[in-house]
Amino acid sequence: MADHTPHEHTSAPGSSLDSASASAAGQRPGPASVPARAEASGTGAEPASNSGSASVSGPGAGPAAAASAALTVEDVREAQKILSGVSRSTALEGSRHLSGLVGAPVHLKCENLQRTGSFKIRGAYVRIAALSPEERAAGVVAASAGNHAQGVALAASLLGVRSTVFMPVGAPLPKVAATREYGAEVRLHGQVVDETLAAAQEYADATGAVFIHPFDHRDIIAGQGTVGLEILEQCPEVRTIVVGIGGGGLVAGIALAVKALRPDVRVVGVQAAGAAAYPPSLAAGRPVSIEAPVTMADGIKVGRPGDVPFRIVGDLVDEVRTVSEDELSSALLLCLERAKLVVEPAGASPVAALLSRPESFEGPVVAVLSGGNVDPLLMQRILRHGMAAAGRYLSLRLRLTDRPGALATLLAVLSEVDANVLDVSHVRTDPRLGLTEAEVELHLETKGPEHCTEVGSALRAAGYTVMG
Repeated sequence: MADHTPHEHTSAPGSSLDSASASAAGQRPGPASVPARAEASGTGAEPASNSGSASVSGPGAGPAAAASAALTVEDVREAQKILSGVSRSTALEGSRHLSGLVGAPVHLKCENLQRTGSFKIRGAYVRIAALSPEERAAGVVAASAGNHAQGVALAASLLGVRSTVFMPVGAPLPKVAATREYGAEVRLHGQVVDETLAAAQEYADATGAVFIHPFDHRDIIAGQGTVGLEILEQCPEVRTIVVGIGGGGLVAGIALAVKALRPDVRVVGVQAAGAAAYPPSLAAGRPVSIEAPVTMADGIKVGRPGDVPFRIVGDLVDEVRTVSEDELSSALLLCLERAKLVVEPAGASPVAALLSRPESFEGPVVAVLSGGNVDPLLMQRILRHGMAAAGRYLSLRLRLTDRPGALATLLAVLSEVDANVLDVSHVRTDPRLGLTEAEVELHLETKGPEHCTEVGSALRAAGYTVMG
């Protein structure tokens, strides 16, 4: 994605951070028990939902743990100074639709409109800016399928540092092209990110280049934490912040900044159910790897939490929930249709959590849209998936008598119930078919679940047997 000019948005009303939090500044939140966290959401225990969502509370080890003490809100404030004139203070957009569902104001923190299309420029720039002259002279190296690659490439270019970025062979072409345009030398290696990471580490060992980790470093976390400072400035009345989680750098930074200044604010992390390493890790009290994470949300497709962010998440994040692929695609579709914002699946994960269980969030709520770098081909597939999940795209298969006019009669039935036919596949030669039978597969655009039911009823009333 090209480095674009920010849109004109109306920010939520706000005041200075210090005036909004003067009484709480510098305080550290006390240990929070699981019952206290559940009470804050107004729901008690957090059972898994029927749609596949689940939640788990963190261990509540308390903010005095070593990792939290080592990294403070002052580090985040210093990162904010370093990023002045580099990263954008992204807009906070209200969502009337989500506010109606939650029953309280919901705002969207638009990091999809950040430079390079995601929050990653924040941490990458702070990390590279802290390097010594000797380290800068050796250059930097990173491994990423997209967002971190672009963040490192631009940050290094702005600081006059040579960068090499390893990307998987199958990385989307727009992301590869954007990374090169930001000034990095791109090397395609490996089929999965783990292989790419290994190659980048080997390169660092061989050349002396500094490896820039996407989330497991204090400078990265401090940079990402500036999102939290901006949220408190833009929406001082916020009660809940919802953030997608991959390795944990973003949510750790936000929680670190927010809990130091506003310990009453609830921070909720969200993972894709097929790549949810944090729930078992929090339950075990240590980072746990999961085998072969699978999700369309490649930005949070991480098999193991980072050591540094994990400790902060365990101390300060109130809850981690999971969302299904259907919920992710529905959330992306909602962002596009209702908010007019292009958001990648990882960036839409907080919205997916809000759609899944809106009644469990105390408002005002801020949902962080972490990125908008989505491959157009993937976007096309996700939108179709999202339309199907929302009952607006219906595929069905049925058999009819193979005679002249039979297909026209079928289409007339669909026309009467106002179903838009997108595609028709007409099969006559399948050995499973009788001598006078034909099979038709239809892809229809519908108006929602009730309309899908109406279409099925109309076909059955006309004498057709719907097979799938």
